[in-house]
Amino acid sequence: MEMFPSKVAKAVFLCAAMLKNGHSALDMFQQQMDTNGTLQRAQEFVYSNGKDQPPTAINIDKSLLRDLLFNQSPTKDVSLASVSMRPIPFAPVLEKLVLTEEKYGSVRRFYVETTDDNAIPLHLQQGMCDSNPPEKILRLKGSDHAPFFSKPQALHKTLVEIATMPPAQTS
Repeated sequence: MEMFPSKVAKAVFLCAAMLKNGHSALDMFQQQMDTNGTLQRAQEFVYSNGKDQPPTAINIDKSLLRDLLFNQSPTKDVSLASVSMRPIPFAPVLEKLVLTEEKYGSVRRFYVETTDDNAIPLHLQQGMCDSNPPEKILRLKGSDHAPFFSKPQALHKTLVEIATMPPAQTS
């Protein structure tokens, strides 16, 4: 969005960190660590460059996947997802974003709250929206961190609603 704002008609933040200028995903996840022990217990750091270097990736403990990410999802989807999980690169989590009002701020942003998300709890989602307000906030009630599994029809309806919203009126 910062590099090519003219190529983005609308940005939808779903189960995502909607960060402000100068912040990183780690900043958001550190707030989460203080509120929910599941994330802290589920993380397994990978040190490909040695234990004396920063982590290179994060694995999620398979035994905690359901509690953290798929707490409202059907069992068959959780089974599929658990065999598809891969390590999450750590460097992007540390990166402080440089966002300008002229570029990033010119893109229409929409945030879709997932009310039963244990990875990014609702109060953190709302905090991000309060400090960096999107054009509109929509809500998927009963959705976990994987709404494409837990609430697929509601997610589809919400995405269609966003896609068909007319341009905002400027005064």
